[in-house]
Amino acid sequence: MLIAALVVLADQVTKSMIVSSLSDGHVVHIVWTLQLSLGYNSGVAFSQGQGLGPIVGVVAIVAIALLFRAMVRATTSLSALGLCLITSGAVGNVCDRVFRGKGWLHGRVVDFIDLQWFPAFNVADAAITIGAGLLIIGMVAEYRSSGANEVS
Repeated sequence: MLIAALVVLADQVTKSMIVSSLSDGHVVHIVWTLQLSLGYNSGVAFSQGQGLGPIVGVVAIVAIALLFRAMVRATTSLSALGLCLITSGAVGNVCDRVFRGKGWLHGRVVDFIDLQWFPAFNVADAAITIGAGLLIIGMVAEYRSSGANEVS
């Protein structure tokens, strides 16, 4: 739970800082193609489905409940960590949909990490991606260990 709280906190704090410092449209170049630039997404991943924010928000809220349930029941610590990161990333983005707009679930998700060759994303998106990778690794490891036990 501490990890989830830290991810949501880091996500919301960085988004607030970016909105307050880059709302004038300027871009901060970091290194190579990495830059910080403010963008908003009212759709789903990679800015697809613009305008579907309320539908995406409701689906995300249901997904958060299911992910939390799965996280609590996870059989390995790696799977639990992966589910925790996915859940906290989803919570961070739902917070944007709830609090960064006019009307319930009409907000847009703040994106700001811009590699210029990949769609812009945020801390919550990174947590979801890393969590999915950890979950896959955890599931493969669990499958291998259970398969090894069955062969013996």
